[in-house]
Amino acid sequence: MYFLNEIERKMFLKKMLPKARVLDVDDELRGWNWHQPPLAPAYEERLAVYEVSNTYCSTHRDLYVRRVLKTRINPNYFMISGKAFHQIVVSVIEHAKKLIYFHGPTPQGRLTSALRQAFEISWPSEVNMLTEEQKNDLTNKGKCLAEYEQGRILARVEEVLTQQPYIGADALVHLTVPVVCEHKLDGRFLGLSQYLSADAFMMSDPMVMDIKFGSPRKFHRLSTTGYALAMEALYEMPVNLGCICYGEFKNGQLIVNRDMHLIDDELRQWFIESRDEKMRMIYEEIDPGLADDCQETCPAYEECH
Repeated sequence: MYFLNEIERKMFLKKMLPKARVLDVDDELRGWNWHQPPLAPAYEERLAVYEVSNTYCSTHRDLYVRRVLKTRINPNYFMISGKAFHQIVVSVIEHAKKLIYFHGPTPQGRLTSALRQAFEISWPSEVNMLTEEQKNDLTNKGKCLAEYEQGRILARVEEVLTQQPYIGADALVHLTVPVVCEHKLDGRFLGLSQYLSADAFMMSDPMVMDIKFGSPRKFHRLSTTGYALAMEALYEMPVNLGCICYGEFKNGQLIVNRDMHLIDDELRQWFIESRDEKMRMIYEEIDPGLADDCQETCPAYEECH
């Protein structure tokens, strides 16, 4: 999911990276200025990045139900399948790294044979809340996703081994799987949770990445923006690029699209305004009311209605 194809790679090198290098970001909106307005949080509440960025409910009453009314919201199919797919991608990548270190690059056949073996998926416990039909659907999609991810990694390993016959295991991991999954960040400088977890940070292409399964939404870019601000606050370095990796299943096939974007002033300002609005709603216990476009797929639908 995280590895760019040939066309995307050209787009990254010739278009996105040059723009990111000269991106003019207002210094007030850099994460390292977390101690002064507008980044300094006005309230003591701590929010997760997904709580700031999610706008599936246009009035944010789902957040009010959970954080102010303290109502436990049961996950629906979309939440459970999303968690399972994220877990599968992470597990396949971690498993591949372990195999490379365990078997080493030579003899090549031993490693590539191990990477070809079917990956055993560990499902989250919430899967037991689904109907049999939903479980079967999720199982088929999960296998499809695991096979896709395995295939991409195997191809990268074989390509590198044909070009670098004297490579060591550590360098092989760095060249073939140059991604840190579930990158942990302490977001307290920005009024965020101290246990933030960015889906991935690509080391070879300096981008913060996020996976979504579903239709692209404009506010999805707020997720990468939030993690970029947290990284800037922690590491005192600019993070100007984000990428949302969209997975969609059609006719038993996985389709992947990626939205590479600049983390510019507009996104940064939007994220901070959303953070402040939601912090105030929670702190002052303001009921935002029902949205005009409530969706029955919303996990808070039953509580609101």
